[in-house]
Parts: sequence; C-alpha cells; structure tokens
Amino acid sequence: MIREASREAYERACALMPGGVNSPVRAFRSVGVPPVFAARAKGDRVWDEDGNEFIDLIGSWGPMILGHSPEFLKEGALEAIDRGLSYGLPTKLEIEMAEQVTSAYPAAEMVRMVNSGTEATMSAIRVARGYTGRDKFIKFEGCYHGHSDCLLVKSGSGTLTYGVPTSPGVPADVVKHTLVCRYNDLASVRETFAANRGEVAAVIVEPVAGNMGVVPPVPGFLEGLREICTKEGAVLIFDEVITGFRLSYGGASERFGVRPDMVCFGKIIGAGMPVGAYGGRRELMEYVSPVGPVYQAGTLSGNPLAMFMGLKQLRYLEGHREVYQEVEESAAFLEAGIRAALGRLGLPYEVNRAGSLLSLFFTKGPIHSYDDVKNSDLDAFSRYYRALLERGVLAAPAQFEALFVSAAHSRTDLERVLAAMEEALRESMEGGK
Repeated sequence: MIREASREAYERACALMPGGVNSPVRAFRSVGVPPVFAARAKGDRVWDEDGNEFIDLIGSWGPMILGHSPEFLKEGALEAIDRGLSYGLPTKLEIEMAEQVTSAYPAAEMVRMVNSGTEATMSAIRVARGYTGRDKFIKFEGCYHGHSDCLLVKSGSGTLTYGVPTSPGVPADVVKHTLVCRYNDLASVRETFAANRGEVAAVIVEPVAGNMGVVPPVPGFLEGLREICTKEGAVLIFDEVITGFRLSYGGASERFGVRPDMVCFGKIIGAGMPVGAYGGRRELMEYVSPVGPVYQAGTLSGNPLAMFMGLKQLRYLEGHREVYQEVEESAAFLEAGIRAALGRLGLPYEVNRAGSLLSLFFTKGPIHSYDDVKNSDLDAFSRYYRALLERGVLAAPAQFEALFVSAAHSRTDLERVLAAMEEALRESMEGGK
C-alpha cells in the first residue's frame, strides 16, 4: 500500500504542530506507522491522501453511528450556512436541541450546550461542587473525562497509551481533591467515602468505560454508585460523551436503568460537529449562571450550524430506533467472528463489547478494570495493527480505544474485516517469534 502523500503531510505537520497532530492518538505513534491523513469519507469508508480506501472502524471516535455523510444530513445544510455561522446570540435551534436532549434523557431536566466533552465534564464537576459546597470528587482508574487539569489523574485514552497517567503541567494543588477508585469495585468507593466523610461533592464515571478499551460495568456497579451517592449526598455524574445516543437513544442510563444526577454529552449530538453538553436535575442546573452562582460561558456554545446538524441526526435516531438493534447485531457478529479466529489461532486474547462498541484486548481475560487492561501485549497489538492497515481496515490506532460499528457497515464489509483481522492476528504471532 503506497502512503507517500500521508508521509509527506506528516513531515510537514510535525514542523508546525506538536507531534504533527491536534489530538495525540491521531499521531499513530503507539503502532509505529505514520498517521492516515484523511481526504474524504462516505458511508463506512475513508480515503486517504494517496487514494487508499479503508473500511472505517473509528467513525470519528463514535459520532458516525449512521456512517459518514448520510444523504439526509446534507439537506438544508447550505441554507443553514447562508443564515449565518455564528451570532453570539440565542437561537430557536438551541431551544429545539434542549427539548430533544431532555426528552430523550429524563435525568437531564435542563441542559447547557458547550463545545466539547472536556468542557462538559469540567463544568459538571464545577456545578456539583458549587451545589454541595464540597471540594473533593471521585473518578476511576482508566476513565478519561477530557483534559482539564483536575481530571488528568490515572486517566485513560491517550494518557494511558503514552504512559502519562498524570500530565506534567498539572500542579499538585489542583489534583489534591481528586480521589481515584477502581472501576467496577464498589468496595473501593465505599472506603473512599468513609475516609472523606462529608467532603465528596461528586462521583464521575463512564457508565461503560471506553477509554481503556471497552470495559462494561459488572452487574450492580452502576446501581451501587447510585445508592452510595444518594446516601452520601454526592452528585452522580454519568460521562456519556461516548455512550450517549450510541448505546441506545437514552444512552447508558436507559440501557442499564440507572438515573444519574447529571450527565455529560459530546460527539454524537453534533453529528460530527464540535459540540458538547451537560445537564441534570433542575435544582442542580439552576446553580449555573446567569440564574445561579456557578459561572460557565462560551462564545460558540450552541453554534447554529452545529445545532442544525446535531438536531437532524438526533431526530433521525429518534424516528429510526431500529438502528440501535442493527448496529448491535453487527457488532455482535464482529465479536463472534473475532472470538472464532482467536480460537482457531490458539490465542488467549479477550473481546469486550457493549452495544456497538467493542475492543480486542491483547491479554487474557476477563477484563473488568484498569489493572486487567494494562497487562496487554502492546508489541503484539502494534504488529497486528500494521498488518490490519495494510489490508484496508482502519481501526483505532491504540490498544486502549474502542472500535465503533455503524449502520453503514454491511455484512459483506464486516466479513472482509474479520478475514483481515484473522490474517493480521496470524501475522502478529509470526512477527513475535
């Protein structure tokens, strides 16, 4: 596969941007190849600057549940642009988006639009602290909630890939109120509350961890968090930046039947545009300025073009909820095929899946926590990844990320993916001898 245009683009980029990218995982450094520079995408395909065609399992890290550039999303887009790209004023589209989100997610009685998932989680924690009058909060090992200072403690995603659980540049005083527990371990949560009685403002959790690979909650974990937070007077925050409108129309809350006090969204509610949101119980959200004392603002929050595109996608998903069954069936087909290939090759690796998200871990299962995940064979994964890319399959270029299946993935394409995966797994075994 010729990738000279991507190599040349990467060399130019490295002189101008840190690592040649605007988000670390895009550098492909953990898999030892230059990044794929995308030129265009359609359906379940991405084409790079050399014209190479890939079946895409990244999907912009989740929002492309319907595939790239579905035709219905284009309708009216030029008219929306003609009406103006940004006003710095409120619009009816923001009201309609708020109505759409709050009707889909009962725990979000009120919502505030922001520009990213990082902004949403940072703001939700600030509201929880302001509401409770407490400073400390709990997060979980391997869960990533964006790159705000207080959250970069034993986080997942790129920080896990590059071995930086706590980033330089984050003062110790900033994270002194960040308490870290073990994901899927309620005992560690109870112990932490007991050691910090009356001081914990919130618990923030990915209801399905998606930034140390896909790690679903064990039965009773989310229910236990709900019970503990209620008892301790703490705010339970679901970070549904990945799972919101992806696991189901009502996100992880609907799927698992657990109602948080606050929720954070991103990615999918913008249909690929840069959008985030946080919401929650009315009494919590009324602590937000201008009606409350907790300040948060953003010039581009509720951007009219982002609202237009996001609304179209959410309304489509609301009217076509069969999409969720279709993408889950496709992901289950992929999971079963990977397991069968592992069996034929005699590999002890594990596959985790939640809805249309899945991960192949290069370690023996079961995988329930950060400790389980970090035993992965990163060299074997890197060999596998390079072989997969050569066969025209574009997956997440890091062991600790999810694969995303979309409604655009046909059974024929998934069969081609499985054949490529088995060949790549065999090649990764041979390269390790």
